[in-house]
Amino acid sequence: QLHAVESGGGVVQPGDSLRLSCAASGFTLNYYAVAWFRQAPGKEREGISSISRGGALTDYAHSVKGRFTISRDDAKNMVYLQMDSLTVEDSAVYYCAAKVGGGMWNIPTEYTYWGQGTQVTVST
Repeated sequence: QLHAVESGGGVVQPGDSLRLSCAASGFTLNYYAVAWFRQAPGKEREGISSISRGGALTDYAHSVKGRFTISRDDAKNMVYLQMDSLTVEDSAVYYCAAKVGGGMWNIPTEYTYWGQGTQVTVST
């Protein structure tokens, strides 16, 4: 029954911004590292960003560094992904995932709990 729930996707134009939210169902997020992945048609799932349990450590894929910002609000049991300066190449289904323990941050099989995904479409 444990899973995450993403929201905040939509259809925007290049240069616009979106904020994605990840909520936990059945568990407390503040005990978990959380990552965002995305997958576009015909491509493999790509790690976008992660945040440590305490929030002090973050990682970003080169393709989004400087444009996306991950954050967490443990009091609200939420993790966010602020996406600025969106491009058409950012179009994908975005997933959040949670795991305990350390290890590599951008490997999908490392994560235990996943959301259903939220669609982000950037078009002219």
